Amino acid sequence: MANIDDFLQQMRDCDIALADATPNSVAMSTRIRLARNLDGYRFPPYLTEGEEMEVENAIAHTLLDFDSSLTYFSLADIPLLARQVLVEKHLISPQFLQQQQGALIVSADEKTSVMVNEEDHLRIQCLAPGLQLKETYERAFALDRKIEQEHNYMYHQQYGYLTSCPTNLGTGLRASVMLHLPALTMTNRINVIIQAMLRLGMVVRGIYGEGSTSLGNIYQISNQETLGKSEQQILTDLQQQVEQIIEYELRARKALMQQSAVLLEDQIQRALGTLRYARVMTSEEAAKSLSSVRLGIDLGIIQDVPIKAVNDCISCMQPGFLQYYKNETLQTQERDIARAKLIRDLLTNV
Repeated sequence: MANIDDFLQQMRDCDIALADATPNSVAMSTRIRLARNLDGYRFPPYLTEGEEMEVENAIAHTLLDFDSSLTYFSLADIPLLARQVLVEKHLISPQFLQQQQGALIVSADEKTSVMVNEEDHLRIQCLAPGLQLKETYERAFALDRKIEQEHNYMYHQQYGYLTSCPTNLGTGLRASVMLHLPALTMTNRINVIIQAMLRLGMVVRGIYGEGSTSLGNIYQISNQETLGKSEQQILTDLQQQVEQIIEYELRARKALMQQSAVLLEDQIQRALGTLRYARVMTSEEAAKSLSSVRLGIDLGIIQDVPIKAVNDCISCMQPGFLQYYKNETLQTQERDIARAKLIRDLLTNV
């Protein structure tokens, strides 16, 4: 069985959850998730231990034979702190972190992860940088199709794929795009966007999905409806809405530059100074400053810091990462000191 420590070390410098420099980097990442359940078994909360292993073995056998880049881990063998890193890398859900049973099948490049026996038997997830809904869905669908060739899914002619939670009935598809929206937040327009998305059947969440809040002006836009629409219609609708939000964000940035360029540049340069020289930094302060610097890079105000360095800071500043790679449990102030040093080092070495 693979070792989770070796695996996480291998992934340390491989974070595709955030986009590198593009004409604009508003769209940071794309995620496609498919919820599926094997026919003939109860939903995970009601499985016996023997049934859980049957489901795990069946899925692992199919996927590992299909894609040699995937690695299998039993959840019981993953320490809690390592699970926190996986949550921060968006490879498992916060709910999965707390479970005692289950399995994770994941690729070293972080583009694919499959949670086995989370809320459903299968949560197939594919990630990509930037806005790549169609391409990312095709990768997830390839895995889904391979499993369905060897195992029957729970499926109802009227309700589609049956899932543990009724909100996933139908396609079982959750598509989401992570967006960096500092200008819409600064101009107090983000709440208007959120309400508009709800009316259109979309939902806006924080960086870690359901129940989380925005951190560093980063938001997840995803479909809310899975029943009554085809997969292609869901993707098309989300693509159109995300493209419109990106356009609104770019307009808001242009307006800020026209109306208060000096104040905006002052805020951005102060944020960069804080990141380069602070000795103690909370996650909220780091996220806010990194958001400003990221905006400054996009606007051309900061030219000596690559956006990848900022993305690395965003990935590495989280509590789980800091403690896991220092190999010790840190109190709050110790994490704040470690975070400030890590960010200083990352920005100094660019």
